[in-house]
Amino acid sequence: MTTASTDADAAETTREAVMPDAAQPAPPVPPDPAGRGEDLDWFTGVAREHSTALVKYFARRGPRQDAEDLAAEVFATAWRRRDDVPREAVLPWLYRTAGFTLANHRRKHVDLPVDEVPEAGSVRVADDPELSLLFDAELRGALESVGERDRRILLLHAWEGLDGEELATVLGISRSGADAALSRARKRLREAWGERLSF
Repeated sequence: MTTASTDADAAETTREAVMPDAAQPAPPVPPDPAGRGEDLDWFTGVAREHSTALVKYFARRGPRQDAEDLAAEVFATAWRRRDDVPREAVLPWLYRTAGFTLANHRRKHVDLPVDEVPEAGSVRVADDPELSLLFDAELRGALESVGERDRRILLLHAWEGLDGEELATVLGISRSGADAALSRARKRLREAWGERLSF
């Protein structure tokens, strides 16, 4: 037996070990005790179904160049907290998380002198991207005057089409509380708009 034939036999044996014959059964897939495969399928479906809605949510409320990054943050949170996401109300949960993500993002980008700290909940309306998207000056002025919470409720209803149980989930309150909050916000907007048009 020559050295060349010995080397050829060794190479053939190695190739057979590395590249199994197609007729051999594939190795069994290890069990997935943590259910990661099901979680991944669920998450992939959620991302496909709701990514456009989330990007629009952020594009309406902030710089468009940040919208996709902020949506990705929300999906990262959804993946980390996938056991907490209600399967029957995924989109409202995503919008609620998006609200917190946007608030954190805005806080990072507000430069304030040390001696000028705003009161809790106040908004610098001149720099508010939500209001800059509204072209009607009277409507913009009326929305400025109703307050941050009412404006958020009205825009979730108008732009995202949320009401009832979905709005309640986003706001973290009961269904009756959400209905009442939307009703109050609409009333305040009508009053504010009426006052502006009466001048």
